[in-house]
Amino acid sequence: MKWAMLWLVMSLLSPRPGQAAVPEVPDPAAWVKLDPAEQAARRAELKQQLRQASPQERAAFRSSLRERLEEMSPEQRQALAEKTRERWQKLAPEERHRLIKERRDRVRAMSPEERKQLIEQRREILGKLSPEERALLREKLTDR
Repeated sequence: MKWAMLWLVMSLLSPRPGQAAVPEVPDPAAWVKLDPAEQAARRAELKQQLRQASPQERAAFRSSLRERLEEMSPEQRQALAEKTRERWQKLAPEERHRLIKERRDRVRAMSPEERKQLIEQRREILGKLSPEERALLREKLTDR
């Protein structure tokens, strides 16, 4: 009986053929150190895994990613944002437009429930920002 229960639990926890396991969230500090080609390859791999994942698994991935970023100090998050911004500015305009389009398409492909959760998560993140971080973000958004 114990073996049957153990087998049942293991079969429920292990990925089924054709079902991808939720990808592990990359370390933000290590991610920034990757060169753009390595980031692109890793990003494509993550996207493929997330496409095969269920909406609940994608939500779990986003939640883990958010938790990982929240664990960082404000200074670390600011440094990460600056490095990311520098890389973005170095991209060719065509590449920027392509990435913007990809992001737009990903959001459009989400179910209404996923979009609603994404908005709620973003509001939650904004609520956790320090006053300085919120002021920087507000300033950045008004400059658009």
